[in-house]
Amino acid sequence: MIRSIIPKIKKTLLVASIALSGAVCLCYAIDQDWLGWSNQCLATSYDVSADVKLKKFEINLTEDAFLRLRKTYQNGKQEYFSLQLQQLDELSYLGNNFKGTLRLKTKEDDVIVQTYNDRKGNIDTMATTLDIPLKNMEPERLDSLQRALNYFKGKGL
Repeated sequence: MIRSIIPKIKKTLLVASIALSGAVCLCYAIDQDWLGWSNQCLATSYDVSADVKLKKFEINLTEDAFLRLRKTYQNGKQEYFSLQLQQLDELSYLGNNFKGTLRLKTKEDDVIVQTYNDRKGNIDTMATTLDIPLKNMEPERLDSLQRALNYFKGKGL
């Protein structure tokens, strides 16, 4: 009797294994979709006109839920900000459809702030807010960005 059950158990384990790997692939695909959309939205919506001395910027959300912003100025100075989204306490938008600021706020000093090539010297410090200037943020687009950031915040990585 046990011999007749063993093939059924093997088949059940195989099906369960395939289903589990499919679920893992689906979760990975969802993560990649959110990640790609978020990075595209942040890059195209970042308002460079908010700082006339800005030469270039890099902004990205990583798979491990870090939001990173690097600003390089015409004089060579760089500012680097990094925030692990699990530390995010409050997310708000101040402005209108055309221009505004996405404010990411933490309870503690959880935003890493570093400056390089600054006249005052290279400075490493922490902050409780990260303000990101944005443009052309229709309510639906802003809502999607907020949902994406909250999705990664809740990932528990």
